[in-house]
Amino acid sequence: MKHLVIFAHPNVNQSFNKAILDRVIAAGEQSGTETLVRDLYTMNFNPVLSWEELQAANQKITPAEIKYEQQLIDQADLITLIYPIWWMGFPAILKGYLDRILSHGFAYKTENGVSVGLLQGKKMQHFITLGNSVEKYQECGFADSLRDCLVDGLFNYCGISDIQHHIFGNVHGVDDQARQAMLDDAEQITRQNLTALLNQTENNGDAQ
Repeated sequence: MKHLVIFAHPNVNQSFNKAILDRVIAAGEQSGTETLVRDLYTMNFNPVLSWEELQAANQKITPAEIKYEQQLIDQADLITLIYPIWWMGFPAILKGYLDRILSHGFAYKTENGVSVGLLQGKKMQHFITLGNSVEKYQECGFADSLRDCLVDGLFNYCGISDIQHHIFGNVHGVDDQARQAMLDDAEQITRQNLTALLNQTENNGDAQ
């Protein structure tokens, strides 16, 4: 079973997002899962979708580096995204990654004038950090908007229906104990999702 982690934070050494990443990796190691991390900033991933590339994608012509990322997504049983919310959206490098990777013919197709998602059967989890409190985002309706647009709205369109997202708020203002509890949650959630997938794989194997 394969676990793909897409990490998008410029502080790749000491950020809270990096601490989440470390705990997610640890959960994979404990479960014996093959985990592959795509650290977009360390990769210096080019987030710009050019007009030429967009036109080529419509003709099923894909750059080699994009095709490689698509293969990783295609092979993954669990996809984890770790990122902060900036100005109500993804960091630009993650937005550009998704712009380029989730192309027509890979993530979705048009059939009888209707868009059909092509990434069915995958499980996804998001770990999202906020500078503000989760309660404040909930009161303002922002939490629902993030779910509807960035999480479910986007990835449901691509055919992924089994999605969890977890928001960790006020990460700069809480104490170390609260941060540790958040990290424990991230590791436990990941372990539970990986265990469920492993059990499902074993059960499917027994049924054959």
